[in-house]
Amino acid sequence: MRVRGRSRRRISIAALTCYKPGERSPLIYRPRRDDGNRDGRKSFSWRDYRDLLIAAHTQLGDPIVLVWDILNVHKAAGLREFAATRDWLTIYYLPPYAPDLNPVEGIWSLLRRGWLSSVAYTTPEHLMQRIRRGLRHVQYRSHLIDGCPAETGLIINP
Repeated sequence: MRVRGRSRRRISIAALTCYKPGERSPLIYRPRRDDGNRDGRKSFSWRDYRDLLIAAHTQLGDPIVLVWDILNVHKAAGLREFAATRDWLTIYYLPPYAPDLNPVEGIWSLLRRGWLSSVAYTTPEHLMQRIRRGLRHVQYRSHLIDGCPAETGLIINP
């Protein structure tokens, strides 16, 4: 999402929806605001995704089977090397141009239609506050997270 104003203001969000039959479905996310002071990168690097995966593994405590789109940073050499050295992580990639198969897209749809719609943001902090509030709302209502795979046609089997 871009924030109107200076060209270096951007907010990126990485999220994982987690599914395990018979258990509450958590949403794990990390927002990142481009402050212009990082290494010239406006969005998440492979290291940021690595840190998100480590946090998810720590929080969940179970092996992770990750289904990812083919964003170039998801296929970065450093991230592939990291995944190859972790026995708790298995990665599958969605086919190209298939956002309709990605359950996380349902989360973004919920945010855009609900908490982020019809609001004039005064500052980047205001936008970040609304994003966090919306994602927290989704986190506490696991039935919203459970509905995302149903939209894609994916079925979670034990």
